[in-house]
Amino acid sequence: MTALPHALRPWAESLSKFPLDAALHLGPLVARLSAALGPLRAPSEREGGEPQGYDGLSRRGAFDRLLVSEWLWALEAPDELVRRAAFGELSYLKPAFREPRRAHRTVALLDAGPDQLGAPRLAHLALLIVMARRAQAAGAPFTWGVLQADPKGGAFTDVTPATVGAWLGARDTAPPSAERLVAWREALGLDARTMDVWLVGAPRLSRMTGAESFSRIEVSEVLAPEVRQLAVDVRAVSRAPRSVVLDLPPPGDSVRLLRDPFRARVAAPVKTTQSTRVSRFAFSADGRRLLLFYSDGSVGAMALPNSPRATVARPQRVRPQRGETFLGAGWRRQGGLLVLAKKAGDYVFRGQLQHRIIYHPRAVFPWGLRDTQSHPPVPEAGQRLGRLTTYLNALNRECVLLVGLDDNLYCFEEDPATRRVVSALVARDVMTAAHVRGVNMVVTRDGQVGPGSGVRLGIVSPNEVSQVPLEDSRIGTVWFGASHHPGHPDAGLIAVNNDPGVWGLHHRKAVEVVTLPPGFRAVGVGAFPGPEGLAGLLALEPDQRSFWSMGAHHQSKLVVAAADVVHAEASHAVPVLAWLTTEGELVLYHLEHNMVLCRIQTGGGV
Repeated sequence: MTALPHALRPWAESLSKFPLDAALHLGPLVARLSAALGPLRAPSEREGGEPQGYDGLSRRGAFDRLLVSEWLWALEAPDELVRRAAFGELSYLKPAFREPRRAHRTVALLDAGPDQLGAPRLAHLALLIVMARRAQAAGAPFTWGVLQADPKGGAFTDVTPATVGAWLGARDTAPPSAERLVAWREALGLDARTMDVWLVGAPRLSRMTGAESFSRIEVSEVLAPEVRQLAVDVRAVSRAPRSVVLDLPPPGDSVRLLRDPFRARVAAPVKTTQSTRVSRFAFSADGRRLLLFYSDGSVGAMALPNSPRATVARPQRVRPQRGETFLGAGWRRQGGLLVLAKKAGDYVFRGQLQHRIIYHPRAVFPWGLRDTQSHPPVPEAGQRLGRLTTYLNALNRECVLLVGLDDNLYCFEEDPATRRVVSALVARDVMTAAHVRGVNMVVTRDGQVGPGSGVRLGIVSPNEVSQVPLEDSRIGTVWFGASHHPGHPDAGLIAVNNDPGVWGLHHRKAVEVVTLPPGFRAVGVGAFPGPEGLAGLLALEPDQRSFWSMGAHHQSKLVVAAADVVHAEASHAVPVLAWLTTEGELVLYHLEHNMVLCRIQTGGGV
């Protein structure tokens, strides 16, 4: 989990199993308890075993191990030798002995009785993470269990969602008993002399028969007005007690950690104050804004929140003027929301274009086609608008590309003096276009039919559009995705729909074939957390609510929508999946952090 602070990296392996916000709440508890507990020291070698050479010097020993340099006193100053021997100043070789070493085993038995219900169990959860890492660092096995449980049911040896879930469900109304401790001692062969055994619970554990020979961690709530803290006393057998005070997470987060710590935090719904519904949405060409299309024909652009706690900003919104019809919308990092409209037969832009014209003697039109007689169709009311993306030509003039209204790509240029907008059809058989890795990319079909047909990836530059071949797509769908790992050399993570239900996934410099189960509908492509860097198609189950990650070697359910999904889409710039339901709820879901970023009640979706 790369989002963890540097101070929590030693426990990243365990904390990465939790959602990010839960890991950040547990992290401070883990760090403080680890400092109080200290490292696990392996048993040292003791004298009395098989000799194993020498190990340093000593002031005591037999004369046959006296250093050769000390014998010089016998030759040069015998009286000084006698004096040094009397005062213990002579140096001897210290022998080393090899004794069979027992593996140091760590055992933790947790009290799940009434004294430890509620907040103290947060300290128990953090202690499991600390002890697992502590034993791993010393190369020792780790075993843990619940004191009230039957040892015949077996103990746990790792900290996973399954074992933690079993522990959460092991609450008991009875306090721990000496009989249970004896049963655990016999089942695990507990020996405080050769094992690192800890009893975790209330201070009353010290009064239980048989507990005096084991180390204890006593957890209790701090009883003070308006204070949310735990007092933890670490009482090891071999050293003086240590105490630490833990600040608890906020009440809502504490409850979630105790009920289901591995469930992603659900963002509170946000109700919009707009009077019109959101009928559809789409990610911008650069994938960093969410374009909202309202039922009254207006268009909005919303920034993507980076966490469930982030404030959802009000979308920037543009409404059509009298006689205007919007054709497409887009977002620019420098320039903001841009809308292309048609009014009285002319094209107009709602938004300022960049016109810093420079002289370029070799400026050429980069497109091989320039049909000024063909124009994009005007969408009917309720139809989806096209998507706009821009690039700077050789004259440093901002040109606008429109895709999505039909199978063609259109280029629009504005005269800086007259503000007149001219259009031209520049590519046919266009499947998609996006702004990827800082450049515009246009995916087209070569128009041929048969085995020799294929798909081309056009990379737009000021003077040319270079073509890179891709494998054939009979369905005509290509998606770009967000991933930190290498994929296609030019486009990164990309998925090409070869045949019905069959996709070619460009990931880690290879092409993986992914086949969707019958009835599943792909809505995008993305990467998922973990060092292995898995990538897969984002698919919607036939129930129209469940989203899955479908890869060549994995299939896993991601999240379930609260109602039937009308439209879903994934960003190719950030690992975010968005969907709109029939209830009018717009949801943004972070793929890597496995959490809902926000829920917006738009009133649309039907």
